[in-house]
Amino acid sequence: MKKISILGSTGSIGRLTLDVIKMYPNRFKVITLTADSNIDLLEKQVNIFKPSLVAIANKKYANIFKNRISSNVKVVTGIEGLKIAASHPEVNFVVSAISGSAGLMPTLEAIKSGKIIGLANKETIVMAGKIINKEIINHNTKIIPIDSEHSAIFQCIEGKNIEDVKKLILTASGGPFRKISKESLKNVAIKDALSHPTWNMGKKITIDSATLMNKGFEVIEAHYLFNIPAEKIKVIIHPQSIIHSLVEFKDGCMLAQLSYPDMKGPIAYALSYPERLEGVIKECNLIEIGSLTFEKPDIKKFPCLSYAYDALKIGGTATTVLNAANEMAVNAFLKGIIPFFKIPVIIEKILYAHKPVDAESIEEVLEADRWAREKFNEIMEEA
Repeated sequence: MKKISILGSTGSIGRLTLDVIKMYPNRFKVITLTADSNIDLLEKQVNIFKPSLVAIANKKYANIFKNRISSNVKVVTGIEGLKIAASHPEVNFVVSAISGSAGLMPTLEAIKSGKIIGLANKETIVMAGKIINKEIINHNTKIIPIDSEHSAIFQCIEGKNIEDVKKLILTASGGPFRKISKESLKNVAIKDALSHPTWNMGKKITIDSATLMNKGFEVIEAHYLFNIPAEKIKVIIHPQSIIHSLVEFKDGCMLAQLSYPDMKGPIAYALSYPERLEGVIKECNLIEIGSLTFEKPDIKKFPCLSYAYDALKIGGTATTVLNAANEMAVNAFLKGIIPFFKIPVIIEKILYAHKPVDAESIEEVLEADRWAREKFNEIMEEA
């Protein structure tokens, strides 16, 4: 039986992970759950799955939560609490599903504790891919990707010689603004940007999908997860979201992973690897689907994708700064402080103002993250 810690159990990936676990109670046992402030949902999860420990990042809500549950459940708080949940001695598999940069430190703690990581938090790799890979080797563990695109690549190259891979091809739905003009992006409302045509996700990742920054982050993630240079990682628009990614080999053959767009699929594969679970998602009926189409991404309309490639080329802490700048800009858009079309404008200013260093420590990564956030505040003050 796998003993699970879910970092971010009240988010979209966390909830779906618990759905899968509920289907197979004899295979999985929840040991720890973590949340930020959604203690109402967390309370329901605790009552159903009976974890021994809960971590709540927001200390105010943690104090409230303690008075609402059984004394048999230990409650810890803050970033240290998240680390405790991630490194719990009973746990052997950690689902990293905290949104944004907040997922970095608990995921790193889980790796240092030798846990296998089911990774949904791509920001961990974007911020500190080199360090994460080093720690994975040092602690003799591994990452099984939960992102649908990286899960697809993982499945396609499993058992293959990585030297035979000519190209990784990440697919993207194109987001809600695929068919509108660049000029029309000036009039985008928050509700429009949150209306993803295919996937039901959290707010931050939905906006990232609308700007194509999410796909840019996936390029960076693929580079570090599969040790493939950026020039061999391509992106194509695939509106149906049935093919989740493809691998092209040096002999011209291609392998693709197909399924209906349901995150329970890659979640279940990560949880059960190397086995597969039956009946988790709807069968993929190609006759019903009818046709699959592909387009080239419009970099001029969605420059965030090109910024990700540039950050990889620049190297060092450039990807850390890219992540922080994006996080701040998206948050400002969701609060109504800046319009949608300003997100890439601000990211560009911060990324190319940064003087990167080849970070060897997590402290250097966190310093670059801090610098980018301060730079964002400076830009906002000047506006």
